[in-house]
Amino acid sequence: MKIILKLTYLLVLLLATSCSNNVETPLISNALPPIFPDYIGVTIPAEIAPMNFDIAQGVDYQRVDVVIKGGKRGELHINAKHVNFPLKQWRKLLQENLGDSLQFTVSIKQGDDWKQYQPFSMYISPYAIDYGIVYRKIAPGYELYNKMGIYERNLSTFEEKALLENTLLPNMCVNCHSFNQTNPTNLSLHIRGEKGGTLMRHNQQEEILDTKTPTTLSACVYPYWHPSGKYIAYSTNLTAQSFHAASNKRIEVFDSESDVLAYHPETHQLITSPLLQKKEAFETFPAFSPDGKTLYFCSSKSQNVPEDFQAIKYSLCSIPFLEEEGSFGTRIDTLISVENTDKSIAFPRPSYDGKYLMYTQSDYGTFPIWHKEADLWLMNLTDGTTRPIIEVNSNDTESFHNWSSNSHWFLFSSRRDDGLYTRIYLASIDDEGRISKPFLLPQKHPWEYYDELLYSYNVPDFVNQPINLHPQKLEREVMSGKRTNVTIQ
Repeated sequence: MKIILKLTYLLVLLLATSCSNNVETPLISNALPPIFPDYIGVTIPAEIAPMNFDIAQGVDYQRVDVVIKGGKRGELHINAKHVNFPLKQWRKLLQENLGDSLQFTVSIKQGDDWKQYQPFSMYISPYAIDYGIVYRKIAPGYELYNKMGIYERNLSTFEEKALLENTLLPNMCVNCHSFNQTNPTNLSLHIRGEKGGTLMRHNQQEEILDTKTPTTLSACVYPYWHPSGKYIAYSTNLTAQSFHAASNKRIEVFDSESDVLAYHPETHQLITSPLLQKKEAFETFPAFSPDGKTLYFCSSKSQNVPEDFQAIKYSLCSIPFLEEEGSFGTRIDTLISVENTDKSIAFPRPSYDGKYLMYTQSDYGTFPIWHKEADLWLMNLTDGTTRPIIEVNSNDTESFHNWSSNSHWFLFSSRRDDGLYTRIYLASIDDEGRISKPFLLPQKHPWEYYDELLYSYNVPDFVNQPINLHPQKLEREVMSGKRTNVTIQ
């Protein structure tokens, strides 16, 4: 009898607790819910991981209730302390509402009462997104890089795996990773340090190159593959850094010299042009057009540095590239001139459908990642018009960016959250060129993850498949010191 009474008591208690967590007669707010990240009104791909969010810090609440209703069909309900959507249910809901929207109704429990905010929507794009992204994570410092790495993130889940960390390569820097239009079958990855070199993957073969020659400025950096996979463009840069005395600026990174060239993996030869190796100009940031017939790059008049670093301003230029001959053309065209903008252009990235070219614009210099005024701009390659991408720019730094394989998504790095750490944002662009509100890369526990993350994201890019890289094998090859030398054509 006592056991029956105890079970009855527990059942009543459970039912009472359950009922108290139901949203009944809530106080209706006229405001949108205070959530982190701000996912209100964003456009997302149907393949994206659950867009989990937290109630903003400083809001007192005991529980949160979220009801999602699909514009076509389906519903998902969460009532818990944290908003973590089940992966299978989330995927099903997105697939069922492809090209439509989801409506979110968020309520929070404060004391014994519920408060319900105004509903908001997420729009599900009909355009697919690639398998994942690759990026470097690095402490936001200036001189030391005790721990950094190149990582791969599956966009459909929260899975992140290390491709290469410098814990395997002590006191060495891993950077400048590049793929051929998101395909990692062709791969270039630079390792800087005492036993540095460039990992080259081409035609299912891997080797480590020594790309420094007696007549080039440095080892090859800032890579960009030719769409054929036969060539890869690089720049060679003599780079330095200095620190600002003003408190609102931290650091300036600049080149004292830089040139642009290409590399032919089959012959191990560097392809140069006197037009791209002029002493009176700094050339950098090469990028091939999607048809492979043009090489875009940035060029500035040479300056005395560091004294005249604010006078370094880059124009956007191009030069023909002849694939069959493996050579550059005989003229340089200036597409966006410093004389017209009085600004500096960096990181030109053409969309793979040939419609646009995205670039970063700042007041001066070659390294806009530390420039608060740096914004993303878009050039229409059909008519040559340009515009700031006001849909995604913030009052802090927007810098490195790349396109998805179908050119309907792009990602970029931004310091908008706290002015110090660089985070990855994604946005969509439709057939008419309309750009959506950007969203922060989703995490399983977003506030906890970003609040505790002491690293910045760096040089993000899309990949259309997982990357098969063997860190221990690569470590052995790097530390062996064995290199394949390159020559000048």
